[in-house]
Amino acid sequence: MKDIMDVNVIVDDKYEDTFVNIYTKKHTEQIDNIIYSIENAAKNKYPPIPVYDNDNLKFISQREVYRIKIEGRNVILETEKESYTVKGTMARFEEELDSERFFRISQSEIVNLYKVDSFDFSIKGNIGVVFDNGTRSFVARRCVKSLRDKLKNGI
Repeated sequence: MKDIMDVNVIVDDKYEDTFVNIYTKKHTEQIDNIIYSIENAAKNKYPPIPVYDNDNLKFISQREVYRIKIEGRNVILETEKESYTVKGTMARFEEELDSERFFRISQSEIVNLYKVDSFDFSIKGNIGVVFDNGTRSFVARRCVKSLRDKLKNGI
C-alpha cells in the first residue's frame, strides 16, 4: 500500500450536500480512521457518547450505536456486539443525538434508523423493528404515526 492516497475532489452544482466515496481493495483500520476523521470534521455538533465499560470510560461514535434503552434503572447503549451503561436520561439523549439518524420508538427506547434492516408491518397496529445485527424491538403504538411520517419523508 502506498503511503500517500489519491484524492479527487469534484465540485459540481448538482450536489446539494457533500458526498464521499472511498474505493479500496479491502476494508482496513486505515479506512475506519478516514471515515472517523471525515465524520468528526463534518459533524462536530454530534460528539461521541461517553460510556462505562466496567470501571473504564470509553467514547462511542454515534454511528456505531444501534439503540439506547432503559433496562430496570439503567440506561443502556447497544452497539453491534457490546452493551454499555450510560449516564443521562432518555430525554437528554433524544435532544443530543442526530435527529436524522435517531428516532424514539417508545418511552424507553431510541433507535438508530441507519442500523435498521427492516420494519415489520404485519402486526396489526404495531411495527416491529429488525436491526441488521438480528436483534428486534417494537414501536410503541403512540409512536407509530410519527415513525410512518418520518419514513414517508425519508430518513
